[in-house]
Amino acid sequence: MTSTLQPATATEAVKRPGRWLALSVLVLAVLLVAVDATVLGLATPYISEDLEPTGTQLLWIGDVYSFVIAGLLVSMGSLGDRIGRKRILLLGATAFGAMSILNAYATTPELLILARALLGVAGATLMPATLALIRNIFHDPRERSLAVGIWGAAASAGTAIGPIVGGFLLEHFWWGSVFLINLPVMAVLVVVGIRFLPESRNPNPGPWDMAGVALSLVGVIGVVYAVKETAAHGITWEPVAAGVLGAAALYAFVRRQLTLPAPLLDMRLFRNHGFSGAVLADLLTILGLSGLVFFLSQYLQLVQGRGPLEAGLAELPAAVGAVAAGLVAGTVARRYSVRAVVSGGLAAIGVALAALTLLDQSTGYPLLGAALLVVGVGAGFSFTVTADVILSSVPKDQAGSASAVSETAYELGAALGIAVLGSIVTGVYREFTSPAGTPEGAHESLGGAVEAASGMPANSAQDLLASAREAFVDGLTIAAGAGAAVLLATAVAAWFMLKGQRLDGRP
Repeated sequence: MTSTLQPATATEAVKRPGRWLALSVLVLAVLLVAVDATVLGLATPYISEDLEPTGTQLLWIGDVYSFVIAGLLVSMGSLGDRIGRKRILLLGATAFGAMSILNAYATTPELLILARALLGVAGATLMPATLALIRNIFHDPRERSLAVGIWGAAASAGTAIGPIVGGFLLEHFWWGSVFLINLPVMAVLVVVGIRFLPESRNPNPGPWDMAGVALSLVGVIGVVYAVKETAAHGITWEPVAAGVLGAAALYAFVRRQLTLPAPLLDMRLFRNHGFSGAVLADLLTILGLSGLVFFLSQYLQLVQGRGPLEAGLAELPAAVGAVAAGLVAGTVARRYSVRAVVSGGLAAIGVALAALTLLDQSTGYPLLGAALLVVGVGAGFSFTVTADVILSSVPKDQAGSASAVSETAYELGAALGIAVLGSIVTGVYREFTSPAGTPEGAHESLGGAVEAASGMPANSAQDLLASAREAFVDGLTIAAGAGAAVLLATAVAAWFMLKGQRLDGRP
């Protein structure tokens, strides 16, 4: 029996006409997701003021999208392999636009959480399809590396465009407008994609495993919910029960996939050390970064008093560094080695996060800007190369499933990072000492404290804000230190797990 992990053959290396134009359509899909992910942080203070969510609801607004998308990515990636990646991409983009409207006009925290969850269902169709189509459009390893670099650079550019455009919108319109910027991108994607994207699918996919879909969804959401609730409120029976249920569902999912002739996810992929190392690096890297990034926009606006547009521009160095590094990552990895580029990138992020432990309320921009630039460069190198490793490790018929594993690691890391590191920030913040007569909501979030201060006497309001901001920054620096430790440990693990790995798919 031929291994499923053989590299592309010479006959595959035919260069498809129009492949770069097709890539431009995939870039739009990446921008769609990246912009949505980044504008939420800027909108958080306005959502807090308008909808008055509790601290827990605010975390759910931030991470429920990642929870749902992580639970469905493998299933949607496998579905794309079966029904066609172009088809599922275009259907998903249309649904993503529709759900963006629901997010924009949500009137309660509960409705916004539901809308974010439905957006996650639509979003789960997009990212695996884009990477899988790249694998099937670009058969030449060097061209594929460049295509993946452009794909990663587009995601990074989206993180830059999102805050800047979102900041402009927030200064002129209500917070819901940040979701509506998805609509023109979605419209162009669908119209152009129908014309220029080639269809691809697994020619012998087998039936879609609905039981496997249910098990993976229950498993991922159960485990992530358990971690989130335990981090926020300690060990109680509810998160323990959810964690046990989730772990049991994931165990059943793995056992089931090993016995099916056409599984949702071929578990043999994990026998490849490069594939496993790249997936683990992605998960832990995002875990270390996401909780910090989620709260950074609040720091810039509610602690340092920057406007939303200025806050968006302040985060620009990270995106610039990631775009620049992503475009050359494949070339650098071939000249030196995969593990040197990935481990070096992760170590750079860890050092930058360690520098952010020095933040205080009056920290000047040079330290923050330099740290964000280093984070961007490190992320651009590491994420681009790990995505390339994952794609080059599998046959093209399984590209959707493999891409979904990569994106699942990313989204799961984001959910866990916001849950764990976000809970550190929230836990430290809640303990601050407030003046007499302070509303209870002031201890739920920094946005709540700013809102509460607006209705208090001047002296009390000043004392409340000073104490709340100090507590928020304390929590932020502790989370930065925890993130730095995770990134540096991941850099060491990647050095060993990616030993001998090359971008042509061979160890």
